[in-house]
Amino acid sequence: MTDTISGSCLCGQVESTVTGPFQRFYQCHCDRCQKKTGSAFASLIFTSPDKIEWQSGQELIKRYDLPEAIRFCNSFCSNCGSQVPYLSRDGSALVIPAGYLNGDPKIRPMANIFYQEKACWFEEGQASTKFDRYPE
Repeated sequence: MTDTISGSCLCGQVESTVTGPFQRFYQCHCDRCQKKTGSAFASLIFTSPDKIEWQSGQELIKRYDLPEAIRFCNSFCSNCGSQVPYLSRDGSALVIPAGYLNGDPKIRPMANIFYQEKACWFEEGQASTKFDRYPE
């Protein structure tokens, strides 16, 4: 069974559809992904490169390949800065930031990778009080 799901950046200028089912979903806690996302981890879905169809905004996409890294990349909309899908350096995988997708990808995180590098405040953050909106 295949499912097609749309995705877009924050400003909506970069848009695409991706087709599942997807192969892997990892939450990466490496220090590079923390820098890239400004958060505790990156939520990344992996599939084959032919599973994306771009609707708009490809000319706005900027890519930064960290020179000393074999696999690390930051691909983002140059207008709003949102992360967008990209091909792995060797071209074998399409990497989709989970937050880019506009609906349910029908896959859930399978692993937390590079967990030994997790943010020192990550576990306390998970245990802290939860609010549906801003706290008063």
